Amino acid sequence: MGTGEQVEQRKGASSRFTIWATTEQVVLVASMFWVLAANRRFLQAALHDRPLNDWHTWGFGLALVAMLVALHFVLLALLANRWTLKPLLGVLTVATVFAIHYMQRYGIYLDPSMLRNVLRTDVAEAGELLGWTLVPDLVLYGALPLLLLSRVRVVRRSWRTALGVRAASMAAALAVLVGCGLLVFQPLASLMRTQKEVRYLITPANYLWSLAAVTAQDARGAAGPRQVVGSDAALGPLARQRTRPLVVVLVVGETARAANWGLNGYARQTTPELAALDVVNFREVTACGTSTEVSLPCMFAPVGRRDYDESRIRNSESILHTLARAGVDVLWRDNQSGCKGVCDGLPSETVAALHPAGLCEDGRCLDEGLLVGLDERLRRAHGTQLLVLHQLGNHGPSYFRRYPPAFARFQPACASDDLRHCTPLEIVNAYDNALLYTDHLLASVIAKLRAASSRTDSVLLYVSDHGESLGENNLFLHGIPFAIAPRVQTRVPMVMWLSEGARATLGVDEQCLRQRASQPASHDHLAHTLLGVLDVRTRVYEPAWDLLHGCRRSSVAMAGG
Repeated sequence: MGTGEQVEQRKGASSRFTIWATTEQVVLVASMFWVLAANRRFLQAALHDRPLNDWHTWGFGLALVAMLVALHFVLLALLANRWTLKPLLGVLTVATVFAIHYMQRYGIYLDPSMLRNVLRTDVAEAGELLGWTLVPDLVLYGALPLLLLSRVRVVRRSWRTALGVRAASMAAALAVLVGCGLLVFQPLASLMRTQKEVRYLITPANYLWSLAAVTAQDARGAAGPRQVVGSDAALGPLARQRTRPLVVVLVVGETARAANWGLNGYARQTTPELAALDVVNFREVTACGTSTEVSLPCMFAPVGRRDYDESRIRNSESILHTLARAGVDVLWRDNQSGCKGVCDGLPSETVAALHPAGLCEDGRCLDEGLLVGLDERLRRAHGTQLLVLHQLGNHGPSYFRRYPPAFARFQPACASDDLRHCTPLEIVNAYDNALLYTDHLLASVIAKLRAASSRTDSVLLYVSDHGESLGENNLFLHGIPFAIAPRVQTRVPMVMWLSEGARATLGVDEQCLRQRASQPASHDHLAHTLLGVLDVRTRVYEPAWDLLHGCRRSSVAMAGG
């Protein structure tokens, strides 16, 4: 504390339990604490494969630590003053505890996509992620620092002195940041080029940056109407001349990974009911993303992953809007956390609102609730209809909550919301049991479509939104940035079934389709396959991305435009 500084009277406060400090001193200590307590994963990733007995490794590590301290100091110094310091540090400390806990426990990266997932999480989903294992982190990284912060009394200074000290301290921090960056420029540049995702391990800068990015993107999207997709969309001659209704049921799976899909040759038969049916299984399908927030908008966009532009996708209509504009009767039925903008403005309903008897408890409904009223809908069907069923599926970590007791075939199964309390086998058993239930759901849909086949043509298409990690490489759940995500998070199952009437009307060569199913496919095919099956003509349609296009008789094959 410099000469001439005015210090608040210390009435009733004992110097033994009170810490007097300047704003800059508190910010510096907070920055050092966060770097040492919250950035272990970043430092491990940055120093991976570097020999510990090499002084270059230690020099690089120390430079990174100094840069992180300087970075957080500058970020905090922009907002902190005598009045905002404690509230700001209190909020950030609590938020950082949660960031530390889930990053270390599940191996996640707090990039904008993951933060969007967090912001869109509903109460039931969030509750499953909370557990007693969070308590030690709350005490160590939250309660103790906050207790220390409560004993701090901030030194009072004139605004001229405060401004001068702040400017000097920020200049010094920037000098450290730039200076250390120049000293280790080559290895740092190499790290950021080859492992761009590691920057999302820098905590709390990662979630602060991601929050700002998501907020800015949402603000841009809310500033104007969505871009129209397929303004020229209209039903083609096949749809207009159809004498029987066509009902397409699209089941959007949740967190089902191809590696555990029985039809793909998995060691366990997790799809016994589908295996007994004449379904077409696509063995190698790549997802648009590794989270619902990314995959759902992407898979219903004509551009998809091959020309990925998140901003354009989120600020444009989905292919469902295109289909509805053409005259297709579209309904979205949800048993998860919403359609992520894909069905905005279109008819939609939730299983929770339907509240089917015996299928809903504790704020969650089993996926069979998606089938409520399907028989009646098929009986009354007319024209061209698309019913989208959005599953809860294998959403983790509470896999055991996703299926009724009758499907608890693989034992012992993990029955905890905290996967760290279960063995690898128990986790896989619970996950596979949930897949058995999805298999049953899809077989049930096909049974209902078959029962209505005397008067209705029908198609079932199932595809999961993304995969899941079950502990491989110490990773759990999903959401790893796509560029570095393991295959188990990006490879998903996909199944198609067509009634005899639909195969005849659409002119589908089943042998050709099965051959096509043995080749690679992706979420990018979904939008164009829907356009083709439903015979919606638009310039948006790309025949090469329609999975059925090359397997339809030329007399009924759809032409683009």
